[in-house]
Amino acid sequence: MGLEKVVFFEPYPFVIGQKIHIKNGHRKGDWEVTGITDRKIRLRCPVSSREFEWDRFCYKTEEKDGIKWPDDKSQNR
Repeated sequence: MGLEKVVFFEPYPFVIGQKIHIKNGHRKGDWEVTGITDRKIRLRCPVSSREFEWDRFCYKTEEKDGIKWPDDKSQNR
């Protein structure tokens, strides 16, 4: 076996009340974290106030300050 380039991922350590933005996919847009377990995450849409619970799926890619949240243009729920 030779040496290979490997990409490592780790789940993001969410905190209840955290404001997040998912860039891609059917969950894209702004969300607020409302519940966390070892296997599930509960998110609330800040525009419609609808809540959804999904298997944990997010991984941190970057963090920025000074971002408008919620961003009305990113909402499609």
